[in-house]
Amino acid sequence: MKDSLATDARKLLHQGLRKIFSFLPRPIRFAIFRSLIHCDPKPDKRLVLKIAETREELEACFRLLHDAYVGSGFMKPDPSGMRVTIYHALPTTTTLCAKFDGEVVGTMSLIRESIFGFPMQSIFNLKAIRKKTGKIAEVSALAVHQKFRKTGGAILFPLMKFMYEYCTTFFDTRHLVIAVNPNRIEMYESLLFFQRLTENEVEKYDFANGAPAIGASLDLRLAPDLIAKAYQKKPPHKNLYDYFVNTKLSNIVIPNRRYFTTNDPVMTPELLDYFFNQKTHHFNLLGEREKILLHSIYNLPEYQSVLPTVFSDSNPEQFFRQHRRYSFRCPGTLEVEIDGKPEVHELKVLEFSDYGFLANSSAPLPLQIWADVTIQLGRSEKSTVRAMAVRGKKDTTFYSFKLAEPDLSWRKFVGALKSGTTHEDMQNATQFLTD
Repeated sequence: MKDSLATDARKLLHQGLRKIFSFLPRPIRFAIFRSLIHCDPKPDKRLVLKIAETREELEACFRLLHDAYVGSGFMKPDPSGMRVTIYHALPTTTTLCAKFDGEVVGTMSLIRESIFGFPMQSIFNLKAIRKKTGKIAEVSALAVHQKFRKTGGAILFPLMKFMYEYCTTFFDTRHLVIAVNPNRIEMYESLLFFQRLTENEVEKYDFANGAPAIGASLDLRLAPDLIAKAYQKKPPHKNLYDYFVNTKLSNIVIPNRRYFTTNDPVMTPELLDYFFNQKTHHFNLLGEREKILLHSIYNLPEYQSVLPTVFSDSNPEQFFRQHRRYSFRCPGTLEVEIDGKPEVHELKVLEFSDYGFLANSSAPLPLQIWADVTIQLGRSEKSTVRAMAVRGKKDTTFYSFKLAEPDLSWRKFVGALKSGTTHEDMQNATQFLTD
């Protein structure tokens, strides 16, 4: 009884302080938020930040998220004791985790646009962001263990730094979008310069148990300049710009990628079955189109027994090109001779097939002319082929190429794309063809 009264008293006190705080001018509120920052450039060595990839890590993340969301009223208790969404089943979603002494104490999910879109697109208009260049990812499923919530950001800030580094270096993401409770939006605005999608809040957000929400976005190319101006006179432990951009945390476990892929899928057949068939029933709740698209992603024999049954006559293979398991961004060069003069063009290769690829070029490329193309598939993997630009997408800088003959490195890479499903598969892709 006494504990219940004490809890109620704390809630009333927090509500009263929040109301008083809301009457302060916006610049003062933002200054107060920034004054509360404490980012340690040398966190405790027991803290490890990594991609959640094992069943134990993922389950710990989902349980931590469940308890945090239930405690905040953002979801009702689930029999599984976990908050798992269909977005977690997709290879375009990455779950980050913070572990302290081996225990998961923080988590965050990055959901890049996929066959299911974003959770927040059901209530927020993202057209303005989609018109800009660069890929979009929704920051979702953020939770910190209650024993670390009063430690001045000892878990939150390292987790956010990991998010920033992962998005800008590995995830090929330019725009972050969020849907947060109105009580928390000013933290994102003041500390990281998120901008609201609209001034009006959504009164009921079904993805958060009908709680109100406000949408916001952040352009990761423009953010560093904005953050630098706000924090340039701050001491090191309060300078988020220096912390995000210049500080190197040995606590962060960087993905070790063989090829220049830009996502890190982890869902094996066993993990999909465990989280979406055994512990929850998300697969059974999918519509027919969603089931077909899920089959188009996990189109390997070992996945068929764990995926939901498709009753339609549609062929999942027709969707495979649009919904690949992996995305990539490989640098390359095209060398061609035009009227006796050599030309060299820089390429960014975005799609691969057995005998062709799609690339982006900032300069116009000659069509229907054979050229020498060198593509850096990974840090130590390179392919040199003869290729021809057969067409460019209208009013864009994207070109489709066909190959004369793929070399061994190319065949190994495409073989890995076809037969692999997880990040570990790509890392272990070595002997798809013999030398």
